[in-house]
Amino acid sequence: MSPLDLMIEQRGMSLPAGGSTLSGELVVPADATGIVLFAHGSGSSRHSPRNRRVASALVDRGLGTLLVDLLTPEEEETDDGRRELRFDIPFLAERLVAAADWVLGEPRVGDLALGFFGASTGAAAALVAAERRSRSTRAVVSRGGRPDLAGSRLAGVRAPTLFIVGERDPQALRLNEEARRLMAADTRLEVVPGATHLFEEPGALDQVAQLAGEWFKLHLR
Repeated sequence: MSPLDLMIEQRGMSLPAGGSTLSGELVVPADATGIVLFAHGSGSSRHSPRNRRVASALVDRGLGTLLVDLLTPEEEETDDGRRELRFDIPFLAERLVAAADWVLGEPRVGDLALGFFGASTGAAAALVAAERRSRSTRAVVSRGGRPDLAGSRLAGVRAPTLFIVGERDPQALRLNEEARRLMAADTRLEVVPGATHLFEEPGALDQVAQLAGEWFKLHLR
Protein backbone atom coordinates (compact mmCIF):
# COMPACT_ATOMS: atom_id res chain seq x y z
CA MET A 1 0.00 0.00 0.00
CA SER A 2 1.36 3.44 -0.95
CA PRO A 3 1.63 6.02 1.88
CA LEU A 4 -0.71 8.29 -0.08
CA ASP A 5 -3.43 5.68 -0.36
CA LEU A 6 -4.62 7.05 2.98
CA MET A 7 -5.12 10.58 4.24
CA ILE A 8 -2.41 12.02 6.49
CA GLU A 9 -3.50 14.37 9.26
CA GLN A 10 -1.16 15.59 12.00
CA ARG A 11 -2.29 18.39 14.29
CA GLY A 12 0.13 20.02 16.69
CA MET A 13 3.18 18.41 15.14
CA SER A 14 6.77 19.58 15.70
CA LEU A 15 9.29 20.48 13.00
CA PRO A 16 13.04 21.05 13.47
CA ALA A 17 14.41 24.46 12.42
CA GLY A 18 18.06 24.78 13.26
CA GLY A 19 18.23 24.84 17.04
CA SER A 20 14.52 25.56 17.42
CA THR A 21 11.31 23.56 17.13
CA LEU A 22 8.32 24.90 15.21
CA SER A 23 4.68 23.90 15.55
CA GLY A 24 2.69 22.92 12.49
CA GLU A 25 -0.36 21.19 11.10
CA LEU A 26 -0.04 18.76 8.20
CA VAL A 27 -3.01 17.56 6.16
CA VAL A 28 -2.48 15.50 3.02
CA PRO A 29 -5.47 13.91 1.28
CA ALA A 30 -5.22 10.52 -0.36
CA ASP A 31 -3.80 10.70 -3.89
CA ALA A 32 -2.54 14.26 -3.37
CA THR A 33 -0.71 15.78 -6.33
CA GLY A 34 1.26 18.39 -4.37
CA ILE A 35 1.79 20.06 -1.02
CA VAL A 36 1.56 23.77 -0.12
CA LEU A 37 3.46 25.43 2.74
CA PHE A 38 1.77 28.45 4.29
CA ALA A 39 3.65 31.56 5.47
CA HIS A 40 1.41 33.82 7.54
CA GLY A 41 1.73 37.56 7.92
CA SER A 42 3.04 39.51 10.91
CA GLY A 43 1.08 38.99 14.10
CA SER A 44 -0.66 35.89 12.75
CA SER A 45 -0.04 32.16 13.15
CA ARG A 46 -1.02 28.76 11.85
CA HIS A 47 -4.38 29.40 13.52
CA SER A 48 -5.16 32.27 11.13
CA PRO A 49 -8.80 31.73 10.09
CA ARG A 50 -8.11 33.15 6.61
CA ASN A 51 -5.18 30.83 5.90
CA ARG A 52 -7.00 27.86 7.40
CA ARG A 53 -9.97 28.53 5.13
CA VAL A 54 -7.75 28.62 2.05
CA ALA A 55 -5.88 25.52 3.23
CA SER A 56 -9.15 23.63 3.66
CA ALA A 57 -10.17 24.56 0.11
CA LEU A 58 -6.82 23.30 -1.21
CA VAL A 59 -7.25 19.98 0.59
CA ASP A 60 -10.68 19.65 -1.03
CA ARG A 61 -8.90 20.04 -4.38
CA GLY A 62 -6.52 17.18 -3.65
CA LEU A 63 -3.55 19.17 -2.35
CA GLY A 64 -1.65 18.69 0.89
CA THR A 65 -1.08 21.63 3.22
CA LEU A 66 1.37 22.47 5.97
CA LEU A 67 0.56 25.44 8.19
CA VAL A 68 3.51 26.29 10.40
CA ASP A 69 4.31 28.88 13.05
CA LEU A 70 7.52 30.55 11.93
CA LEU A 71 8.20 31.80 15.46
CA THR A 72 8.36 29.72 18.63
CA PRO A 73 6.02 30.67 21.52
CA GLU A 74 9.00 32.16 23.36
CA GLU A 75 9.96 34.25 20.33
CA GLU A 76 6.36 35.40 19.92
CA GLU A 77 6.26 36.56 23.52
CA THR A 78 9.64 38.31 23.35
CA ASP A 79 8.82 39.95 20.03
CA ASP A 80 5.33 41.06 21.02
CA GLY A 81 6.46 44.55 21.96
CA ARG A 82 9.48 44.96 19.69
CA ARG A 83 7.92 43.46 16.53
CA GLU A 84 11.34 42.80 15.02
CA LEU A 85 11.42 39.08 14.23
CA ARG A 86 8.00 39.08 12.59
CA PHE A 87 9.30 41.64 10.07
CA ASP A 88 12.72 39.98 9.64
CA ILE A 89 12.17 38.45 6.20
CA PRO A 90 15.53 36.60 5.93
CA PHE A 91 14.90 35.06 9.36
CA LEU A 92 11.34 34.03 8.49
CA ALA A 93 12.45 32.67 5.12
CA GLU A 94 15.12 30.59 6.86
CA ARG A 95 12.42 29.04 9.03
CA LEU A 96 10.23 28.41 5.98
CA VAL A 97 13.15 26.77 4.17
CA ALA A 98 13.64 24.50 7.18
CA ALA A 99 9.98 23.48 6.96
CA ALA A 100 10.35 22.86 3.22
CA ASP A 101 13.43 20.74 3.80
CA TRP A 102 11.48 18.70 6.33
CA VAL A 103 8.76 18.10 3.74
CA LEU A 104 11.26 17.18 1.04
CA GLY A 105 12.93 14.70 3.38
CA GLU A 106 9.74 13.17 4.77
CA PRO A 107 9.19 9.76 3.11
CA ARG A 108 5.40 10.05 3.15
CA VAL A 109 5.21 13.37 1.29
CA GLY A 110 8.71 14.08 -0.04
CA ASP A 111 7.79 13.09 -3.60
CA LEU A 112 4.93 15.61 -3.84
CA ALA A 113 5.39 18.78 -5.87
CA LEU A 114 6.11 21.71 -3.57
CA GLY A 115 4.43 25.13 -3.47
CA PHE A 116 4.27 28.14 -1.15
CA PHE A 117 1.32 30.32 -0.13
CA GLY A 118 2.24 33.60 1.56
CA ALA A 119 0.02 36.30 3.05
CA SER A 120 1.08 39.90 3.70
CA THR A 121 4.72 39.90 4.92
CA GLY A 122 4.64 36.10 4.70
CA ALA A 123 4.51 36.45 0.93
CA ALA A 124 8.02 37.94 0.97
CA ALA A 125 9.28 35.03 3.09
CA ALA A 126 7.60 32.59 0.68
CA LEU A 127 9.27 34.20 -2.33
CA VAL A 128 12.70 34.16 -0.68
CA ALA A 129 12.21 30.51 0.28
CA ALA A 130 11.14 29.71 -3.29
CA GLU A 131 14.29 31.39 -4.60
CA ARG A 132 16.48 29.45 -2.18
CA ARG A 133 14.81 26.15 -3.09
CA SER A 134 14.30 26.99 -6.74
CA ARG A 135 14.95 23.42 -7.93
CA SER A 136 12.16 22.04 -5.73
CA THR A 137 9.54 24.79 -5.75
CA ARG A 138 6.91 24.51 -8.47
CA ALA A 139 4.52 27.39 -7.66
CA VAL A 140 3.95 30.37 -5.37
CA VAL A 141 0.78 32.27 -4.47
CA SER A 142 0.81 35.64 -2.71
CA ARG A 143 -2.36 36.97 -1.00
CA GLY A 144 -2.32 40.70 -0.27
CA GLY A 145 1.42 40.32 -0.14
CA ARG A 146 4.43 42.55 0.38
CA PRO A 147 6.70 41.02 -2.28
CA ASP A 148 8.83 44.17 -2.24
CA LEU A 149 10.24 43.01 1.11
CA ALA A 150 11.92 40.10 -0.70
CA GLY A 151 14.26 42.66 -2.29
CA SER A 152 16.86 41.40 -4.75
CA ARG A 153 15.75 37.79 -4.23
CA LEU A 154 12.75 38.43 -6.50
CA ALA A 155 14.93 38.26 -9.60
CA GLY A 156 16.00 34.72 -8.71
CA VAL A 157 12.53 33.24 -8.24
CA ARG A 158 11.87 30.67 -10.95
CA ALA A 159 8.55 29.23 -9.84
CA PRO A 160 5.35 30.48 -11.52
CA THR A 161 3.89 33.07 -9.15
CA LEU A 162 0.32 34.29 -8.73
CA PHE A 163 -0.28 37.63 -7.03
CA ILE A 164 -3.78 38.11 -5.58
CA VAL A 165 -4.67 41.64 -4.50
CA GLY A 166 -7.86 43.34 -3.37
CA GLU A 167 -9.27 46.03 -5.64
CA ARG A 168 -9.49 48.41 -2.68
CA ASP A 169 -5.88 47.88 -1.59
CA PRO A 170 -4.04 50.39 -3.83
CA GLN A 171 -0.69 50.22 -2.04
CA ALA A 172 -0.50 46.43 -2.34
CA LEU A 173 -1.61 46.64 -5.96
CA ARG A 174 1.22 49.04 -6.76
CA LEU A 175 3.83 47.00 -4.88
CA ASN A 176 2.73 43.75 -6.53
CA GLU A 177 2.85 45.28 -10.00
CA GLU A 178 6.37 46.57 -9.32
CA ALA A 179 7.48 43.15 -8.03
CA ARG A 180 6.23 41.45 -11.19
CA ARG A 181 8.42 43.72 -13.31
CA LEU A 182 11.48 42.58 -11.35
CA MET A 183 10.81 38.87 -11.81
CA ALA A 184 11.90 36.60 -14.62
CA ALA A 185 9.43 33.89 -13.61
CA ASP A 186 5.99 33.44 -15.14
CA THR A 187 3.69 35.69 -13.09
CA ARG A 188 0.04 36.66 -13.04
CA LEU A 189 -1.86 39.33 -11.14
CA GLU A 190 -5.48 38.75 -10.11
CA VAL A 191 -7.48 41.62 -8.60
CA VAL A 192 -10.46 40.60 -6.46
CA PRO A 193 -13.30 43.13 -7.05
CA GLY A 194 -14.34 45.15 -4.01
CA ALA A 195 -11.84 43.47 -1.67
CA THR A 196 -9.64 45.27 0.84
CA HIS A 197 -6.31 44.12 2.25
CA LEU A 198 -7.67 41.36 4.50
CA PHE A 199 -10.30 40.10 2.01
CA GLU A 200 -12.97 40.34 4.72
CA GLU A 201 -15.77 41.22 2.30
CA PRO A 202 -18.42 38.52 1.60
CA GLY A 203 -17.12 36.07 -0.98
CA ALA A 204 -13.67 37.68 -1.29
CA LEU A 205 -11.75 34.93 0.47
CA ASP A 206 -13.66 32.30 -1.49
CA GLN A 207 -12.31 33.91 -4.66
CA VAL A 208 -8.80 33.82 -3.21
CA ALA A 209 -9.17 30.12 -2.45
CA GLN A 210 -10.49 29.40 -5.93
CA LEU A 211 -7.69 31.32 -7.66
CA ALA A 212 -5.01 29.74 -5.48
CA GLY A 213 -6.46 26.27 -5.97
CA GLU A 214 -6.52 26.61 -9.75
CA TRP A 215 -2.94 27.92 -9.79
CA PHE A 216 -1.58 25.13 -7.61
CA LYS A 217 -3.51 22.40 -9.44
CA LEU A 218 -2.07 23.68 -12.70
CA HIS A 219 1.54 23.71 -11.53
CA LEU A 220 1.79 21.09 -8.77
CA ARG A 221 1.78 17.90 -10.80
